[in-house]
Amino acid sequence: MLSAHEAITKHVTAQNRHLVAFAELDELREQAIDRALKLAKEGLPFSIDEINAITSRINAHAKNGISPTRVFVTEQMVREYAAQS
Repeated sequence: MLSAHEAITKHVTAQNRHLVAFAELDELREQAIDRALKLAKEGLPFSIDEINAITSRINAHAKNGISPTRVFVTEQMVREYAAQS
């Protein structure tokens, strides 16, 4: 049987691993968004498939811990943001 200290340490370690994995996925998503925005600003074709594939992974990951979910991105969202920036 684990002591209270060991149980708390195990729990905190698991939460930390969960959040680190979320941060890595979130960074990948931001990079994919940046690539799509760059193309959109240049008037070139772009895809949201990679963004939303990563979003799916983030949302599935969130079901197993304390990390937030992310919204799926539409082509219109990318176009509107590109036009504003």
